[in-house]
Amino acid sequence: MNTQPSLKLSWLIAMVVPVLSFTSLAEDLPIGHFGKTDYGDWKATGTAFQKGPASGELLNKLEIENASNAPVASSEIDGDSPTGILTSPEFQISKPYISFRIGGGNYEIHTCLNLLVGGKVVKSATGWKSDHLAPASWDVGQWKGQTARIEIVDQAMGDWGHINVAGIVQTDLPEEPPVATGPLYHETLRPQFHFTARQWTMDRLNPGMREEGWINDLNGLLYYKGEYHLFAQRWAKCWLHAVSRDLLHWTELQPAFWEETLGSGVQSGTCIVDESNTSGLSPDPANPPMIAFWSRFDNRTQCLSYSLDRGRTWKLYERNPIMIMPQRDPQVFWYAPGKRWVMMLYGNKTYQIFTSKNLLQWKDEHHPIPESYECPDFFELPVDGDVGNKKWVLIQGNGNYSIGTFNGTEFKEETKRRPCDVGPNFYATQSWHGTESLDGRRIQTAWMRGADFIDMPFSQMISFPCELTLHNTTDGLRVFRKPIKEIAKLHRNEDRWTERKLGPNQSLPLAPAGQLFHILAQVEIPEGAKLVFNLRGMPVVLTSKTLESGHKPATVQDRVQTIEFLIDRTSVEAFVNEGEVSSTRYALPRSNGLSLKAEGGTVTIQSLTLFRLNSAWLEEP
Repeated sequence: MNTQPSLKLSWLIAMVVPVLSFTSLAEDLPIGHFGKTDYGDWKATGTAFQKGPASGELLNKLEIENASNAPVASSEIDGDSPTGILTSPEFQISKPYISFRIGGGNYEIHTCLNLLVGGKVVKSATGWKSDHLAPASWDVGQWKGQTARIEIVDQAMGDWGHINVAGIVQTDLPEEPPVATGPLYHETLRPQFHFTARQWTMDRLNPGMREEGWINDLNGLLYYKGEYHLFAQRWAKCWLHAVSRDLLHWTELQPAFWEETLGSGVQSGTCIVDESNTSGLSPDPANPPMIAFWSRFDNRTQCLSYSLDRGRTWKLYERNPIMIMPQRDPQVFWYAPGKRWVMMLYGNKTYQIFTSKNLLQWKDEHHPIPESYECPDFFELPVDGDVGNKKWVLIQGNGNYSIGTFNGTEFKEETKRRPCDVGPNFYATQSWHGTESLDGRRIQTAWMRGADFIDMPFSQMISFPCELTLHNTTDGLRVFRKPIKEIAKLHRNEDRWTERKLGPNQSLPLAPAGQLFHILAQVEIPEGAKLVFNLRGMPVVLTSKTLESGHKPATVQDRVQTIEFLIDRTSVEAFVNEGEVSSTRYALPRSNGLSLKAEGGTVTIQSLTLFRLNSAWLEEP
């Protein structure tokens, strides 16, 4: 008996089986069930979703497009004023994607579609200020087999204070697949030892809306109980929050807190620990509150939020604002000699000084600092390491600093204002407070404004932490800044050169390839000569007295003797003479490899050490 299928039957099997497999693969699973008149087993709270889905002619009336005749969960049937939440029944994640179409306001937290696993939001999406429903999807493979819920949130009133969603299904073949950018923190252009914000959901229809992965002004840098806390603005909608034990390996937590109401804003400020509970915000004096001070968008109301669990959860102070003053960017610190808190506020190109005993009521000391510029940072530094001889340093948001004395109510400048850094991407700098309990170092970092990343799920980056020291020089007191010593933890291997003389136009190759480097060099450059470093296509030019790196040349007091570089995937930071001059620079690489070249004379490389670096994301410390 012939058991082999006939040729015709084999052909039928070859044609039908793939079709059956595709049909099975593409069978979508609706999440919950609602029809054209009600939401079925979904539950609505508030008033925004009480009238049921939008369908038929109502879609035309609301100008909702691209619904494909599906009923739309809409919170705008009665306009933008109603608020509420629509929640799905529990379901088990059984397919790799959840697909949907979404429109409405682009307000995170306030108008959004959320996926909750274990009661926590693990994915979120918003509209894009249009009622054309854009297809989108989430990759949910990592939660396969787990129980989840979907919630559609409208907590916004006013312009675009609504959300519209249709076609929420589990699927193998989403209409619009998620954008694949590589594993988190290993994307093509992701800096590997500079802090950047986590991933955001890319909007193909409006790629300029980079919100979840955006970072700008630094806020409230604080060391407390073994952790460095980094806070930063995201479009003044919230304070991002990350923690580290070594300033290299960062864990980004959920945003600390959001603006109180849509559009009210939560701008820059300071974070402190009220060790003596002077504010009374903690019911347990043994557990002092961590308090964040910030300004609303109106630039006149000063507010606070506080945490009783080392910054993991936050409460908005119920009696905000604590002060009404036409200024912003509060810088708050404890002034021990006067046993009082001090606040510095910016407004009308002036810093104003206030004092308080309890952090809640403030007194204007009427000692303004004129010709000032945003986001102040204010602290003491010992002169040449002498803790018995300290001076106060005031650093403005544009990076300029001055040195002087402070008696608790008045700052008297004793020097002219100079730049902390001469690079093109150094802004809104802040330093970590609270390190007195550790090693007393004053460690500074800055927003590298202008560091944009095309087609990446993040935007902007933070400069590498640098230790600030104060020195007597032939030109008076000067602040030096150089990379913190922890960079050595990332050293992988090294190459060394000593006593190399480079004649005019003679080059020295340093590395044929690589992305992450730390370079330390001692050089002798005669007058009239140049030493040009080519760092992955990014030139840095040294003369006997100047550094030029992405900006106009900056002059040292005597001679250029040492140079240090930190090179990440998209940045070069240069430090001359142990930090006398520094340059922070964002730049996309133009080539691979590192080399240097002498021009206009013979240059001596007394020593040069090149360290290749590990990624800070490869492993936890």
